[in-house]
Amino acid sequence: MGNEPTRAAYRTHAAEYTRILGSVEDMHELDQQRIRRWAAGIDGQMIDAGCGPGHWTNYLHQRNSTIEGIDHVPEFIESARARFPDVPFRVGSFRDMDFPDKTLHGVLSWYSLIHIPPDEVPMALEEFARVLAPRGQLLLGFFDGPPGTPFQHAVTTAYYWSTEHMGHLLAEAGFRVLEIDMRQDPGKRPHAAITATVR
Repeated sequence: MGNEPTRAAYRTHAAEYTRILGSVEDMHELDQQRIRRWAAGIDGQMIDAGCGPGHWTNYLHQRNSTIEGIDHVPEFIESARARFPDVPFRVGSFRDMDFPDKTLHGVLSWYSLIHIPPDEVPMALEEFARVLAPRGQLLLGFFDGPPGTPFQHAVTTAYYWSTEHMGHLLAEAGFRVLEIDMRQDPGKRPHAAITATVR
């Protein structure tokens, strides 16, 4: 799966992105509650797949989660290590993760699939399913809209997904959907989140 254009775009804007969106305090309180609640139910190793500036990884680390952040943008990892020196981070692609089969208990993918071309999303979900142990959980955040429809994101092209279609893709990848959350904030794109477990 090719991701070089997205990586290049985020490398260019990494410092600006971190300054504007690199703090949990700048995130919606409902997102904080959902991610915190999800992580509290997981006992074991987790990863923040596509961790960006590392703020969510640190947020869960501070709440005693065993978690590592991975991202394919070196500038994000360098910044995350400097800002959160007690949290493990490394450069890596969550679409070809260097973890053995069925060894993780949780995968947080918070808006980290939004730039992947639609025909490559099933492969990313299959990779999440591969690394998760039985009953391991995935928490997926994305923009809700017509499935696979592109839009101009602040950094690079992104894609909408409906909860129905994403649920179908998750089922095909070996997941069972546990919970769906949707939110429309004034002046913002519709938000969606799905919690799913490996069957």
